[in-house]
Amino acid sequence: MRFAKLHALGNDFLVVEDRQKLDEAGLAEMSRRLCDRHTGVGADGLILYWPVEGREGRFGFRIFNADGSEAEISGNGLRCAAAYLFYQKRVTGSKIDFETVAGERSCELEKQDGTHLEIRIELGEPRFSSRDIPFDDGQEHEVIVDYPLSINRKVYHITCVSVGNPHCDIFVERFFPARIEWHQVGQELENHPFFPRRTNVEFIRVLNRQEIEVLFWERGVGETLSSGSGSCAAAVASILKGLTERKVKVWTSMGPLVVEWEKDKIYQTGPAQLVFEGNFLA
Repeated sequence: MRFAKLHALGNDFLVVEDRQKLDEAGLAEMSRRLCDRHTGVGADGLILYWPVEGREGRFGFRIFNADGSEAEISGNGLRCAAAYLFYQKRVTGSKIDFETVAGERSCELEKQDGTHLEIRIELGEPRFSSRDIPFDDGQEHEVIVDYPLSINRKVYHITCVSVGNPHCDIFVERFFPARIEWHQVGQELENHPFFPRRTNVEFIRVLNRQEIEVLFWERGVGETLSSGSGSCAAAVASILKGLTERKVKVWTSMGPLVVEWEKDKIYQTGPAQLVFEGNFLA
């Protein structure tokens, strides 16, 4: 099986063209095998893409986490898939439209330097109701801001956002002194029964009205060095709480992304880089 490996600020993906439609029943297992960092290639997720017949510049898009679960969307994943298609010159212009589980998403090439590309993506309209996230505590919520959620006798005030997939945001004045601490909190939140589809988790430190710093715990993966949809959710949560302006630089462990909430839609600009191409034999 031919694949390409790309990363977006350390959040790495294996990109595979699915022209012949791979066996649906085996996709979860294939994702686990390919993404295993000891016996496979190693990645946070597997992306499948295919050209939409008769539509120039339009591709189907599916993404699977390292644990084999399918996600609705991924900001970094979209940039990586688009970067590979631009690198391979599979489109004639500077724009690609992806058909995802979460809806249509567009990607635009800003600049390219060999295998390093800068891409702006549109991630749709953020949603805030408990039904849209989804979040189920037995009540209906139009918005979930600073909701007191108890975990192991400690209360965390969470703000929830959907950017096509669910996100739970926690604001902190300083990050945890030990990685194991926020990993434990992230895992507990991801699997909390109030999140019927599990959730991604962001720990946010506001630096000023234009910048935030974020740690990411991704559903089905664990800690990731960055997250595209997580960066969008963190920025939107910060804007929603009145802590930042509507254009935010999001600092991840490996560098910044820029998120803009323009009118109804979210846009994100950041890098993606092709690492290598190969043939998976196992």
